[in-house]
Parts: sequence; C-alpha cells; structure tokens
Amino acid sequence: MKLLVIGSGGREHALAWHLARDSQLHKIYVAPGNSGTARESGVENIAVTNPEALADFAEKEKIHLAIVGPEAPLAAGIVNIFRARGLKIFGPTKEAARLETSKDFAKRFMSRHGIPTAAFETFDNAIPAHDYIDLKNAPLVIKADGLAAGKGVIVAPTPEEAHRAVDEMLMDKKLGPAGSRVVIEDFLEGEEASFIVMVDGKNILPLASSQDHKRIYDGDRGPNTGGMGAYSPAPIVTPEIHAKVMREIIRPTVLGMEAEGTPYTGFLYAGLMIHEDGSVKTVEFNCRLGDPETQPIMMRLKSNLLVLIEQAIAGKLDQADAEWDHRVALGVVLAAAGYPGTPRKGDVIDGFPEQPGDTKIFHAGTSDKEGQIVTDGGRVLCVTALGANIRHARKHAYAVADDIHFSGKQLRRDIGYRALKPV
Repeated sequence: MKLLVIGSGGREHALAWHLARDSQLHKIYVAPGNSGTARESGVENIAVTNPEALADFAEKEKIHLAIVGPEAPLAAGIVNIFRARGLKIFGPTKEAARLETSKDFAKRFMSRHGIPTAAFETFDNAIPAHDYIDLKNAPLVIKADGLAAGKGVIVAPTPEEAHRAVDEMLMDKKLGPAGSRVVIEDFLEGEEASFIVMVDGKNILPLASSQDHKRIYDGDRGPNTGGMGAYSPAPIVTPEIHAKVMREIIRPTVLGMEAEGTPYTGFLYAGLMIHEDGSVKTVEFNCRLGDPETQPIMMRLKSNLLVLIEQAIAGKLDQADAEWDHRVALGVVLAAAGYPGTPRKGDVIDGFPEQPGDTKIFHAGTSDKEGQIVTDGGRVLCVTALGANIRHARKHAYAVADDIHFSGKQLRRDIGYRALKPV
C-alpha cells in the first residue's frame, strides 16, 4: 500500500513519521518533503508540487490515499482535482476551504450561523476603514482577507498601529492580493487554544487539545509567527469547555457547511479565545492540522491514523475512536535568523543528538546541501518530547534543542508557561 502526504513542513514530517509506524504500509511519499522526511524509514520525497502533477503521480503509482498538509494546495483545489479523477484524498474542497482562505467568508459564515466570534467589519477601501478605526478605537485586530503565510494578522494596541496596518495592506499592497480586502475586528481578551477535529461531512472526531505560541519572543512579545512551539493537552480546555466548543462552534460549523451545499471533510482547526468567565469565541478557522500543534498531537496519538482517515473518507467517523498517550507532549521550534521577516537560508545545522523514544526532532525548513543539513525556511525544526507532566516534557525538549546548533538560531524559552502552575 502506498500513501502520499502533501507538504514540506514539520506537520508533514510528523504525519509521515506516524504513518510509517504502520508495518502494513509499503511506502509513504512526501511531496516535496524535507531533510527529515528523507531520512525516515519507508518514506521517500518527490519533487512535485503542482496539483495536477500530483494527481498524475497518484494515478501512476496507484496511491491508496493522499493527505493534504498545508493550506496552499487546498486553496488551489487539489481535493477537487483528485476527486474528479476518482482518487482518494483527505481534505476539504476548494469551496469548503474558504473557511480559511477568506477571513471575510469565515466571519460572515459565523455570523449567519450564530457561531461566537469577535464583532467585525470588512473593507476594500482605506478611507472607510480608517473611519471605522476612529469609531471603534483600539485595541483592534487587522486581518488580510486572503492567505498571507502567517503575516496577515496584526494586533494593534493603538489607533496609530491600526491605521498603519490598514495603509500597509490596502494602500501599499505589502501583502499583495491577500491584503486587497481587510477584516477589522474587536480584540478578544482571554487565553488561546487550538481545537482540532476530523470531519467526514457529517460526523466529527475531536483530536487532543493543544495550545501554541504565536509571538516570536518570550512572554508573547514581538511579531506573530506561524508558531514557536506547542503542547498537548491544553489544561485550559476543561471537559466543560470542550463540550461548549463542540456545541457552540464545531457542530454548528459542520452543519452550516452542509446546509450551504459545501459539506466539510478533512481536518478542521478552530482557534479559540477562552475568557476567564468561561465564554469561548472563535478567533479563526484553519482547514488543516496546525503546525506546530501536529507534532505533539502525533506524539500522543496511539491509534492508527490511517484507520481513522479511512473511516472519515467512508463517512464513518461516528464509529471511530482515538486513543491517546496519557503523557504530555511539548514541542519547541528552532527558527532561522531573520524569522519571521526574511529568514536566512543555507546555515549548516549540526549537533543532532541521539533521540530517545520519548523525543523526536521534526524537520520543517531544512534541505540537504553537499551532504549536510542546512536551514531552508523560517521555522527549521521542532524538537518534541513526551513527559509525565508539562515540566518533564519541557525539560526533555529543551535538553535536545540546546544540543542543536546553527548560526542565528532562535527559540523561545517559555513554551508551555501557561500550563505551568506555581510551585
């Protein structure tokens, strides 16, 4: 049996690694993959990214099932293309993926279906956008409507910063077409968490809760990134919060998509803001697994992922159950010099230590050059460890992370701090 994992990041390495533990699989292809996937037993990288070419490859190699990792192929309609050829693939269609690819669509969808989220307005002209900022006052959040590689969300604590963000997107076109329309929404107070589920169009299977760290520096300071680390489970997602999220956010979303003629299949990620009073609002939707949340989630998943995906494709998630390691998993991202702006590429990475069974180094922005592993993207590695509790997992992850060296290495030293209780 052959599988195809589409993508090149840490999320895709974690997926390929987990799937490769199934001895029944003949081979797992990763397109295009990275240096980490290239070194996994039973895994092979292929230098193909075009959706039509990937469908050609799947037909030629008789791929049993394809799994989509990142958002760009979903936005390009890769699920539509595969399904049109009768090929099995797990992910949402291009139309359903608008929950992520258009912030305006997602906000209006939530409004139509009574899904709790921040108050908002959408603008494609700077003048009324500035008027709205003056009316609302700060803090506000300015979001590019389209996909912007993690750079399309600006938290503006002052009116001046909100005005500047609007000008950069709508006037200066710094984000290109992605920023030709902006959503301005109220700033939400609370603690964030990631709530990821599998959906088969009707039925829902929740995965383990998690929490990531978006800002580049300790203490949640500095610009947003794609994520500097994550851990699972997230203590903030209590059983009561879990039930509320399923009832008020996830189920209405799945039912609403079906009612509007775009049934949702695939992984669905709801970014949550949990207020101290117990109320929960939706910050955003992603139509895929999170990165770096996938790395600790895959470390904890004891069930066979392929079986779960097969059940989802068959519309039988109501019969599925996921088993989890009771331990905590925590991942620390090592980022390149210059990230999250323009990351430097080509720095040699060394000091890879032996990895005990409770620790795994997942590659993201890496490639091979003259027999050495070098940096090739913003987020380079995610060192992920299991531990009896958050402190133990954190200690193991940082011990390995500190052994790895490359010029300009950046990492946060406080991953998991919200889950740490005072001693």
